Amino acid sequence: MATPASTSVSSLTTRGEPLRHIVAVVAFDRISPFHLSVPCVVFGEDRSGGGVPEFDFRVCAAETGALTTTAGFSIAVTHGLEALADADTIIVPSWRDPAETPPAALLDALRAAHARGAQLVGLCLGAFVLAAAGILDDRPASTHWAWADDFARRYPRVRLDPNVLYVDDGNVLTSAGTAAGLDCCLHVMRKLCGTAVANHVARRLVVPPHRQGGQAQYVQQPMPPNVRGDRLSDLLDWVSGNLTLPHTLDTLAGRALMSRRTFTRRFRLATGTTVGAWLLAQRLARAQQLLKSTDEPVEAIAGIAGFGSAASLRQHFAEAFRTSPSAWRREFRGV
Repeated sequence: MATPASTSVSSLTTRGEPLRHIVAVVAFDRISPFHLSVPCVVFGEDRSGGGVPEFDFRVCAAETGALTTTAGFSIAVTHGLEALADADTIIVPSWRDPAETPPAALLDALRAAHARGAQLVGLCLGAFVLAAAGILDDRPASTHWAWADDFARRYPRVRLDPNVLYVDDGNVLTSAGTAAGLDCCLHVMRKLCGTAVANHVARRLVVPPHRQGGQAQYVQQPMPPNVRGDRLSDLLDWVSGNLTLPHTLDTLAGRALMSRRTFTRRFRLATGTTVGAWLLAQRLARAQQLLKSTDEPVEAIAGIAGFGSAASLRQHFAEAFRTSPSAWRREFRGV
């Protein structure tokens, strides 16, 4: 019988021996090696120390024979869809074409796994596969922002949220694209094994154990200017180091020796956003850095980052990352 997905792996024993939680990943022809590697590196690698359990890890496919990849090489998969029959967690790491209906055998296997209580995870375009199986009907879900409109048209019954990194709806999880799949897998690890284990895996991978926020910040987040040494980029460097000051459009334009109109135009060309949005992004980034690297109280961090008050920091933090500064610190640092 499959282990319930909500049960901690480390707590499962039978006759004094640990039970293995079975994790199955669905591969397919023309798969992206990166998307396939994400669940493999989180759940499939042998790690010593850190309390990481040994998962029964399987990669399976509906097709037989070698599978091609988008990188020009092929992979051999030894398991067929029968490997899903007793899997506790099943991960669909992406899908090759949102317009292509997945094989009926795969959809049937996913429906059967869902019916018996297995945990299903659709990473990036893998959400299209779960949706095609009807598993996401009347549920919240996410997918890559670039395909969000297409997803919403194809699956109107799904409560799509294109502004988050991943959605945890109990035994069904979906994520945004690419790196968000890693966030989602680490979240699954955290659910199964606890924060300490997930943090250990994240450290081995040299990635944050938990990123708060949504896809919008990666689509719209202003990037620093790529031309160094001019008057504007020097000003932005100075502002980044003096966030406690009450900067305004007029004071910054004056410091740059530009008219308000010229400064506004140059600023948008350099950063892709407004002065206010850029300042807020810099202050939020500074607050995050202080939360994860210092023990300063939220009140002090609010002052250092230029928010003026803890209430203002909490408000902007919640709007941007859908969590509080204290909760973000606990999740990231595991304390």
